[in-house]
Amino acid sequence: MPRRSKGRFPPFHLADSLHDAPVASVLDLHGFGAGEVPAALRNFLATWQRRGRGLVVHVITGRGRNSAHGPVLRGKVSALLKGELATLVADWGPDESDGGFKVRLR
Repeated sequence: MPRRSKGRFPPFHLADSLHDAPVASVLDLHGFGAGEVPAALRNFLATWQRRGRGLVVHVITGRGRNSAHGPVLRGKVSALLKGELATLVADWGPDESDGGFKVRLR
């Protein structure tokens, strides 16, 4: 069951099972435009979901330091994981470096 939080995304704690879970694959979104992210993320998650239930993947968004108007991809990915892609996701949270998200697939 997905965790609920009042913040922008579910809390991530070192004791969390996502922290120590082996990562099946990584999607690095550096260089992607905000308009490219939904399709890329949807295809990536759907592909890995078909490969096995409960797999953990890592989605790297970066921290937005090079964006003129602040981070764009973090918010976009967070909204997609909470919204239209929630049916693919069992659990998710920020990664250890706060530069992306770890996602457990349904």
